[in-house]
Amino acid sequence: MQLLSSLLICIRENHLNCTHQSHKKTTTFVCYTPFTLKDYKLIFAVLTVAFVWGTTFLAIRVAVETIPAWFVAGIRQFLASIIMLIILLSRKEFKWIGWKSLGYQIVFSILMLVIANGMTTVAEETVSSSLASLISACSPILVFLGSVAVGLQKFSIRAFLGVLMCFSGILFIFWDGLQDLANPDYRMGMIFMFFAITGWASGTIFTKKLNIQSGNITLNLFYQFLFAGIVQIILAFLFSENYNFGNWTFKSISAMLYLSVFGSVAAFFAFHYALTKISPVQVSILAYINTIIAIFLGWLIMNEQISMKFILAAALIICGVFIINYKPEMFRRQKVE
Repeated sequence: MQLLSSLLICIRENHLNCTHQSHKKTTTFVCYTPFTLKDYKLIFAVLTVAFVWGTTFLAIRVAVETIPAWFVAGIRQFLASIIMLIILLSRKEFKWIGWKSLGYQIVFSILMLVIANGMTTVAEETVSSSLASLISACSPILVFLGSVAVGLQKFSIRAFLGVLMCFSGILFIFWDGLQDLANPDYRMGMIFMFFAITGWASGTIFTKKLNIQSGNITLNLFYQFLFAGIVQIILAFLFSENYNFGNWTFKSISAMLYLSVFGSVAAFFAFHYALTKISPVQVSILAYINTIIAIFLGWLIMNEQISMKFILAAALIICGVFIINYKPEMFRRQKVE
């Protein structure tokens, strides 16, 4: 969900709009085409994004069973950067982006990948994949509150009700796992998760506030993945108590490779294709589906306990976030103008 949302932010502003300039005036034409069942490529792309990014929390949980979390995060990002570099070189699009743009990419990488993605990975050493996915789903609450605080968004009664629903869901999470808070490892995992969603929200607000232009998104992601991968691998050697490579199982290594190849790269291109056919607002609905898939797979494959309180918490948080982010065009066909 975090990668989906960050990509939406990068692309929403200027990547998918056709602009025509006449003197000093700029006219923007909406270029989305209607979504029909005949577009099999689009259907496949949407299903790929929904399924792959819905499985990332499960894959992280499997990977950290035998591989230290920072190694999982670092190797995932570093391999993704290599794949992106190969793609850029094959397209002859690789180039230096300049120090100012690099600075933006580094800040974005620290907040969204090193902190948000990295600490989510660390948290899943002690927190279930379903709980991690549900807490991550709360990120838009912090984005909304932060956006209101810095003047990027206006407060409304509808948004207030959405925030109340989300906080009610969070209370149910703690009520359901109250006895687990006595476990220091579980408690630390929850702290890491809240650092993770704070980093993600900060990166989102940073991008909105500075109105950073997307440019070549593949190129930007290469620099972000590369920086995050190097930093996280350094953190892995510094903070991993036991990184005996011989203990890494085939299952965990496979999960880590899945995260890199499919979670970070393949799903991105499927997501990018979907955005050329339908609007970013419509694609954002997938974020809610991702959470449901993550919770279901955690229960099905990892035998994670899902209580009625947890289900109620999930329903409240998903509905609350939907209310906060709701826009009429989510369910409206986009016309070509």
